[in-house]
Amino acid sequence: MRVVSGIQPTGNLHLGNYLGAIRNWVAMQDALEDGAEALFFLADLHALSQPHDPAVLTAATLEMTAALVACGIDPDRSVLFNQAQVPLHAELQWLLNGTARMGWLGRMTQWKDKAGKNREGQSVALFTYPVLQAADVLLYQATHVPVGEDQKQHLELARDIAQKFNNDFCTEDAPVFTLPEPIIPAEAARIMSLRDGSAKMSKSDPSDMSRINLADDADTMAQKIRKARTDPEPLPSEEAGLAERPEARNLVGIYAALSGESVAGVLRQFGGQGFGSFKPALAELLVETLGPIRARFVELKEDRETLDAILARGAAKARERGAPTLAAAYRALGLVRH
Repeated sequence: MRVVSGIQPTGNLHLGNYLGAIRNWVAMQDALEDGAEALFFLADLHALSQPHDPAVLTAATLEMTAALVACGIDPDRSVLFNQAQVPLHAELQWLLNGTARMGWLGRMTQWKDKAGKNREGQSVALFTYPVLQAADVLLYQATHVPVGEDQKQHLELARDIAQKFNNDFCTEDAPVFTLPEPIIPAEAARIMSLRDGSAKMSKSDPSDMSRINLADDADTMAQKIRKARTDPEPLPSEEAGLAERPEARNLVGIYAALSGESVAGVLRQFGGQGFGSFKPALAELLVETLGPIRARFVELKEDRETLDAILARGAAKARERGAPTLAAAYRALGLVRH
């Protein structure tokens, strides 16, 4: 079993990033049995599909690396790297471009959403983004790829590309590519803004009080929870009572995600109590959970030498694992290499 997954490097990481994605990676790593392997990468090549600031991309890639390690990704147990240090990804994408079809890419929901009405003004990279995603997993003979609802279509495309390549250029008993199976992770917590329970927690929100940043200290975390928007009613005893109360639902959901309890379990404990009692309990749990992560994150974020070393070691391992597949693809296509 080989699990492969990537994440776009974004700066200003917050509680939503941790509970929504990073924690699932750590759980996957910890659940692997002997002989299985996980490769996790920072998708910095994918960032080129949209306008970007080069200095910001560099800083965000290093910050995300620090966050992943601080949250529990162990570079000695998993292969952690960034795409830009493994040119095999881009090479394989070009080889797969001959197999991918314009019609397949044109049907991608994310292409339609991101391109909007100005398709002619978008970069070619945005259109061919799914072919690079296919290369990302096929390069390593991934057997399993964790996918959320928004990425299912892209994994199906990767399987289609692999299947067509194998059919067109390989014998039945010697295919180049493994067809990866999806892993549907445990449902990720959907963390909303502390100022507006109907909007996702986001680094782009102009109010810093809307989010818990991974770099926030204990006092700042507690203050943000204390000032989080709520309503005057006490917490209900049953989940149905949260239906029309987005801010209350969000805070209860955060408590449930951090504690590992169900929302119903949290309400059994706090139902009937006001936010004057619940918020201090939530702040204490938040600081207890994120405190050690925050300390490690802040320390690592400033240690460029360690971060560079982690990514370099991971990239060397990734190149070693991907090289046989790339060589086999070249041979299958009749391309001569020495």
